[in-house]
Amino acid sequence: MKEPDIDSADEARRVAAVNRYLSLDAPGDGALDRVTSLAARIFHAPIATVTVVDDEWVRCRAAYGLPTRLCQGRRATSLCARAIGHDGVSVVPDTLADPHAAADPMVSGEPGVRFYAAAPIVASGGHRLGSVNVMDTRPRQAGVEELDALQDLAAMVTGELELRLAAARTVATERELRAGAERLARTLQRTLLPPALPQVPGLRAAAAYHPFSADEVGGDFYDLFPLDGNRWGFFLGDVCGKGADAAALTSLVRYTLRAAAVYDPDPCTVLANLDAVLHQEHAGSQGPPPYCTAVFGVLEPDGDGFTVTLAGGGHPPALAVRAAGGVETVHPEGGQLIGILRDPHFAQVGTRLNAGDALLLYTDGLTEARTGTGAMLDGEGLAAYLAAAAPADADDLLVSVHKLIASLGEGVSDDTAVLALSVPARSTAAPFRSPGAT
Repeated sequence: MKEPDIDSADEARRVAAVNRYLSLDAPGDGALDRVTSLAARIFHAPIATVTVVDDEWVRCRAAYGLPTRLCQGRRATSLCARAIGHDGVSVVPDTLADPHAAADPMVSGEPGVRFYAAAPIVASGGHRLGSVNVMDTRPRQAGVEELDALQDLAAMVTGELELRLAAARTVATERELRAGAERLARTLQRTLLPPALPQVPGLRAAAAYHPFSADEVGGDFYDLFPLDGNRWGFFLGDVCGKGADAAALTSLVRYTLRAAAVYDPDPCTVLANLDAVLHQEHAGSQGPPPYCTAVFGVLEPDGDGFTVTLAGGGHPPALAVRAAGGVETVHPEGGQLIGILRDPHFAQVGTRLNAGDALLLYTDGLTEARTGTGAMLDGEGLAAYLAAAAPADADDLLVSVHKLIASLGEGVSDDTAVLALSVPARSTAAPFRSPGAT
């Protein structure tokens, strides 16, 4: 059985098709092993294989009755290579009576093949990739039903390979879409946060955003901006939901907080105005109301430090890290969720940041993270961690929080935004100069 002459252009296309499929399975593949087992049982033969043929080699993808190393070799002398040159089933009743078949090492050597039958594996484009083969160590004939069954098994292999190719393409497409979604999410997330915090005379400010998911936009936000005179406004919070809806709500909340603070910077009034805007946004809607938690504060320079006034709406308390050691909770008592209640109550509290003091605001993705014992970190755990870490300034605070989040690992299940403000210690603090001073 001699391999027919092959058109070079068509052969190049066939080899390209083989290469597409070769990466989809490997020797020892379970589905193809079952095909070889069925083929051997149907023919009552000791050997069956599934092979593919590239431009130089015959490669065994599954084998029954002998090691795969024995059923693969150079195309020039292989029975399997000659089988792909025929449309239907190829049969060699006695290999020793066929001079071309006798050149195959499996005929002249181990295992001494005397009978050979093969059905081509034909891809959807019509290219013959390889064959399902049955071999015996004695000459024999094959019945029509056996040969028909061999063709059916070859068609099953084709179907299996087509499914795998489709699955591989789907996975590749999904990876491309996910990568695109991640790029879009990162870009959109950046637009919801200030690109950089402004420089406040006499103060160090730093912020960070730790996303839980790379391909989903979160609703955590923060900002720091100038008010009238020497005063500065700042806020941090978390809107309900994820994705595009959360992004739209975050944009609305940030814009409203800034605008409300310019109109009247009283912290409770700012949160009340935000609450009114969210209620107005929901008016006439049948869906759940948009809501958020937030802390809004005003910084006012006072000597070598700052007076801080904070108002809270359902948000975790801020933490003041003191230069003398220790961490204090700064929490407006009774502040309620923003945008969901008919007449919410907002409360405010005052504190002072002296030289060497720092203030940390954070979202609940941090305190609701689980520790190694399975318990929530909570505010007390965070305060204890910061007291032990003793961060020196705003940048050091962010480093400490980053290390904490990294140590919690899979215990973190939500995004976390952090905003840190610190007054330099007296030894390094530059004297305060108001904007415009000479």
